[in-house]
Parts: sequence; structure tokens; C-alpha cells
Amino acid sequence: MSTQGASPRREVRGRRDAAKVLPGDARAHNRSLVLQGLFDDGPLSRADLARHTGLTRVTISELVASLIEDGLVAEVGTRTESRQGKPATLVDLAPEGPVVIALDLSGDHLVSGALVDLGGAILSRHSKPIVDLQYAVADIIEVATALVGLSTRPVLGIGIGTPGIVDVSGAVVVAPNLGWENLDLAKRVSSWTGLPTYVQNDANAATLAEGTFGEGDNNGLFLVTIGAGVGGGVLIDGRPLVGPLQSSGEIGHVVVEPNGPECACGNHGCLETYLSANALRQADEEGRRRAGQLLGTVITPVVTTLGIADVVFYGDADLLDGPVIEATRTALAFQTLPFVAQRIQVRQVPRSAEHVLTGAAAHVRYRELGVV
Repeated sequence: MSTQGASPRREVRGRRDAAKVLPGDARAHNRSLVLQGLFDDGPLSRADLARHTGLTRVTISELVASLIEDGLVAEVGTRTESRQGKPATLVDLAPEGPVVIALDLSGDHLVSGALVDLGGAILSRHSKPIVDLQYAVADIIEVATALVGLSTRPVLGIGIGTPGIVDVSGAVVVAPNLGWENLDLAKRVSSWTGLPTYVQNDANAATLAEGTFGEGDNNGLFLVTIGAGVGGGVLIDGRPLVGPLQSSGEIGHVVVEPNGPECACGNHGCLETYLSANALRQADEEGRRRAGQLLGTVITPVVTTLGIADVVFYGDADLLDGPVIEATRTALAFQTLPFVAQRIQVRQVPRSAEHVLTGAAAHVRYRELGVV
């Protein structure tokens, strides 16, 4: 439907030579510097961009000309300088620049899609129910193709936010609720559409959205998603922290009570069995307080190790307000140094239909343009 372990001696490893920096790499880096400046502070003159990036004016002029030719940047007027002379021509992101196709697979048997501009605004939507998981990839491609047809502007790429563990290539290692194991989702979608496709965990996408377009601290943010399952995403210096196992956000399957309820993963007493939306709906006030305390205990080592001061709950307000969030705050305060506890903010943002979509778009923006 369409809608808008004495330890063995450590091995001594040889030094690896640094990779060569090719001219093309330097140029791509410099283009990213210009675009980042415009995203952060545009519109700017070419002289402003030279000061902002530390590049020469000649280099800036060449880069801006290239970006204009590529439809990413446009001249948007002039600014009269305080001193006498020719008014400065201002450049900014092109109003009709490229868009991103963003897809959210975190819903209940639903592919939600949207066209998203580079500033995070949703321009149009298209969605399709997944009737049979056997054909879920075909449904994803169908939605992506429909959105390509809806766009009147160039498409930069496709971003997908999905439940489960996703590797760096965009393959889904495992997503139990979708019945996927070792599915090379990015490759399949890209092969069909001809567009660069990037896949990430949906909690990481929501975290990226909050840090990029929301009120989150882009330098250090821990977002906890609470819905059918429980997940988390960490944002450091504007980028999701995933780790070599690609499973850094799987806090829902940390065992907090070894003799607790059986979890869908096969273990007993996972955090998710206490904190999922369904568990919270069935819990009384004391049960919700216990869930919040368990969450605080699980995330304290992460928050203190990484020095994160912004902890965000992402879920239904009626479930998280009150006992859950207050118990989490209390647990964090009790288990950290007073200096740290005083600086940790625990807050909530309501689950929306846009966080995963705009986070998926921000991921494409970074991978294609180098802009955070």
C-alpha cells in the first residue's frame, strides 16, 4: 500500500606498512570536508569554506565547482562583506539535490519505506506488508523500486534498518524474527536496483538518527530500544560502535537472572524477558521497577567504560515513564562515581515511524559522501 586465561606468551606481530594514500582518496576526503562544513554551518562563501576546512582557496574553488556539477551544491545568493569589495557568493547544499531510499524492517511483518533528503526530511512514503517471510526480500525490492519511481531527484543509494546481527558487508548474519541466516541482503537489493545499498541493525539506525537529526549527543550516546525485543545502539563521534562481532547492541540477551523465564533465544533470564514491551505490559509496578533496575545494571559498565553521558530510552511512553526510567536512573547513580552519576542524563524519546528510516538515510549519507 502506498502512503505518504599462566597466559601464553603473546605473539609478536610484524609492523604493517601504512596503506598508501592515493590522490583520489585525498580528493574524496576534501569533498567530504566541504560538504560537512555546509551541513553544519551553511550557507558559506568559498572563503568561509577555506577557513573552515584549512584548504587553499584554489582547492576550495575546484571542489565547489565539482560539487555543483554533481548536483550536490548550489550557489544560493550573495553576502555583503563589512569591508568594501565584491559581495561574497554563498554556496549551500542543493535544494533539489539527491535523496536516499530508506527502508525499515523493524515493524511487524512490514516493509516501511521512504524517500529522505540529505537533511533527514521525509519526502514521501511507500510500504508493503510481508505476507510470507519466504518472499520478504522480494517485498523489500518491490518497495525500493516503487520509491525509485516516485523520486524526481537523483537517488544516492538505499539504506536498510533491520532487526538482527548485520556484518560490515551488509549481510544479515541472523535475524530470527525474519527467519534469516547469512542472507546477503545488501548485495541482493543492490544487484536488482543498481543502487549502492547499505544495511545496518535497526537499533543502530535509530541511534544514528537521534544523534544526527535529534537531540542526542553525537559524541557519546547510548540508545536503548524497547519493543517486541530489547536492543541498544552506541554512538561515538557521530558513528555507531558495532565491534568486530557486529553484535554490540544485543543487550536484550544478557542473562540477568540465570533461573529466570525462558527466552526466545533458548537461554533463561535474559534482560528481554523482563524489559520487552510485552513483558512490561504484563508486569505490575514492582515488576517494571525491577526491569528498570536490571537495565541499569546491564548498561552501567558500558556507560562508565565509554564515558557516555546521554542515555536514551526509545519506546512507548506509557510503558517506560515512571518506575522503569526512575529505577534505571537510581541503578546508574548507585553503581557509578558521584562525579559520573551527576553528569548522566537518562531520558526518553517516543517510538516514531521515522527514526529507523532517517538513521538508514544518514548511514547512506556517510558511506557515500563521508558526512556525519
